[in-house]
Amino acid sequence: QVQLVASGGGLVQPGGSLRLSCAASGSAFHINTMGWYRQAPDKHREEVATITSDGTPNYADSVKGRFTISRDNAKNTAYLQMNSLRPEDTAVYYCYGGGVGYYIGSSYNYEYNYWGQGTQVTVST
Repeated sequence: QVQLVASGGGLVQPGGSLRLSCAASGSAFHINTMGWYRQAPDKHREEVATITSDGTPNYADSVKGRFTISRDNAKNTAYLQMNSLRPEDTAVYYCYGGGVGYYIGSSYNYEYNYWGQGTQVTVST
């Protein structure tokens, strides 16, 4: 199978920065799209930013100009640089894989949406 491991969350003051990492591991796998979703208390999970395997990014309007997503395919890792953080960015950020193909033995498996664990981001004074 494939594991998506998120790291880099924490507590930061408004206007500060954080960098999240989403590292994928496993054997014989491919991930078309990697990225981040977030969920604040009492709110639905929402897309933050995604990036395709060829490097095409997509951002939620609320983070455009402040967040930058990148991807290192050799390391199977996506990064989210978050600048000018606001209290409303506070949420659990979930690592996401879209279009994940992998082998278990000789059996090929494909999942349209694949989730890693979350990492807490808190923006507060």
